[in-house]
Amino acid sequence: MKPLQNPEATLKPPIEEGHGGQAATIAETVGAVLAHAADALQQGTSTDATEIRMITDAMVRLLVGAPLRSDGQLTIKSLAEEAGLRRNKLTHKHTGLKDLFYALVKTQQTPPRPFTDKEREASDKQKKDLIRVRAERDSLRIKTQQMARVIHVLEVENHNLRESAGTDGVIRVMRRRRPGQ
Repeated sequence: MKPLQNPEATLKPPIEEGHGGQAATIAETVGAVLAHAADALQQGTSTDATEIRMITDAMVRLLVGAPLRSDGQLTIKSLAEEAGLRRNKLTHKHTGLKDLFYALVKTQQTPPRPFTDKEREASDKQKKDLIRVRAERDSLRIKTQQMARVIHVLEVENHNLRESAGTDGVIRVMRRRRPGQ
């Protein structure tokens, strides 16, 4: 068995705080400790320690927003691409690192802030406007259907009048009889 060395001696300088800095530092520290433990205990082959380092380095790059090989999304698929490994290495072999990544991603996402009074008022106004516009649209739709029916009736009457006209094509207006005459 190899003698245990100080795992912090293998760490890189701390990452600047900011976008993902704290989560990246945690990932880097955990990765260094796990890789050191895998080497010290000879639990697996040296490829285990190498894979752990590759995964944690990829985590750091993704969490600070500097991906090299992937699209930069905070997903297991992107993490595997970034590490240069198959996804099943994370989902079946290094499940602890997968869980760590999910936990660090969750800490990155801040909870939504509540609406301010001004934003709430604007939202309520937009909802009222939307209701008004929808009612107007529905009213116009009904009026359009009524107009289409009126136009159709007028077209039918016009067609009947033209057919009833004589061969000379002149339409003669017939007087209506008033009631009581």
